[in-house]
Amino acid sequence: MAMSRNSNISSTQENYLRRMKHQQYRIKIIQILIFFVFLGLWETAVQLSWIDGFIFSSPSRIWKTFAGMWEDRSIFLHMGITVAETLISFALVVVLGISMAVLLWYNEELSRVLEPYLVVLNSLPKSALAPLLIVWLGANMKSIIVAGISVAVFGTILNLYTGFTELSPDKIKLIYTLRGSRRDVLTKVILPGTIPLQLSVMKVNIGLCLVGVVIGEFIGARQGLGYLIIYGSQVFKLDWVIMSIMLLCMIAMVLYGILNLIEKRCLRRR
Repeated sequence: MAMSRNSNISSTQENYLRRMKHQQYRIKIIQILIFFVFLGLWETAVQLSWIDGFIFSSPSRIWKTFAGMWEDRSIFLHMGITVAETLISFALVVVLGISMAVLLWYNEELSRVLEPYLVVLNSLPKSALAPLLIVWLGANMKSIIVAGISVAVFGTILNLYTGFTELSPDKIKLIYTLRGSRRDVLTKVILPGTIPLQLSVMKVNIGLCLVGVVIGEFIGARQGLGYLIIYGSQVFKLDWVIMSIMLLCMIAMVLYGILNLIEKRCLRRR
């Protein structure tokens, strides 16, 4: 009887997992179909003059623009610069965010002093800071990286600090009961216990850093996808604009996918 029950349970689990895989495949196929149907309708609307191709461009025109920039290798320069600035700003956000959250957790008085300022800075429209950064730091990569950092770092500090303070107090009491120090609480409870939160925050931050970098490139760059967007809109090369927007979407998806894969592997090892 026990053997038959176990076999029934295992077969039920296998059927459930099989249905879940089929559902995931079906969702992926539907998503891909929606994308290609959208491209087909877009191209058809332009070819039949339902919409103006000069203003709205079309998939074929975007592809020709991309192919031309591929041949002269200029697209690699613009994409490489934007990706590099995004990754540098993201790495600095990770370091600064975790470091500041730990510092605020260590010093409750300091956290009370700085919290309202962090809230205000986090809610401040970062596009308003970009012109000032260009004036203060110059029209260079440094100001663009700082613009990318400014979009994400304050929210990171607040979210991580909140997560640190809301962790289970029973585990912290256990460390103190075993004569552990505050450093032991940090290294054995706080940081390991908030790994899911840290990874979740980082997944959001990679997109925010990309947004901040593009904002900086709008104002003070001569290279990068943000520069292509603002320059293309000024000279009415809207194929450049829409191509750059689509490339930014692809970059965001790839970066998010990489972090999502890292998150899954880290959570499996726990």
